[in-house]
Amino acid sequence: MEQIYTIPVNEAFRACREEPLGACPICTLYRKLEDDELDRILGAAMMEPSVRIRTNEEGFCARHFGKMLTRQNRLPFALMLESHLAEVEGMLADGLIGTPGDKPVKRLTALEHSCYICSRIEASLSRMLETVALLFESEPEFRTLFGEQKRYCLPHFRRLTEVGRARLSKKTYALFYRTMSDTVKTYLEKLRGDVSWFCKKFDYRYDGEPWYDAKDAIERTVGFLAAEDACAKEGKRK
Repeated sequence: MEQIYTIPVNEAFRACREEPLGACPICTLYRKLEDDELDRILGAAMMEPSVRIRTNEEGFCARHFGKMLTRQNRLPFALMLESHLAEVEGMLADGLIGTPGDKPVKRLTALEHSCYICSRIEASLSRMLETVALLFESEPEFRTLFGEQKRYCLPHFRRLTEVGRARLSKKTYALFYRTMSDTVKTYLEKLRGDVSWFCKKFDYRYDGEPWYDAKDAIERTVGFLAAEDACAKEGKRK
């Protein structure tokens, strides 16, 4: 029986199962979380004092600054930047008047490695990864759905492996890992073939041959190796 916290996980796994070449369901969850956080931070949350305190202190990574720049909510963004700049000015108060010291450098280093949106996404994604393991253990229907996936990116394969090892019994974890590793192995073999065919298509001898599934082989390979949205950064944005 679905609970509120299991619905996004089930929806992502069902959607990815229907993709012709598959998609990593955890990357799909990440994108949904990211869109929700961007909508939230450029909406009503911008006026919440507790949120403003955190955005002032943590700032945003380059990726999420860029994402916010592409959205139409310019005034909320500007208001956040206004108060964040005041916070940064306070951090640099000593250094900007010419007094040497390590304090401003340490503060800037910490700021470069923090992001309000990344930390929010990571907290939610960690809970969803645990939900995946618990659903696999308790719901036969989800266990079948888990085995019907066509793709897991390597960073999320690793994270699911860690969560499964920590949360599942030894017997259930062995099945969890085998199911997932079979998916990864099959997809890797398919990907290698597609990349090889992509390379061959630049040889005039193959000019008249069809592309098959190779046209986006480079993009899919990057998504497989590095996560589609570069979302394997846990620990760096906390």
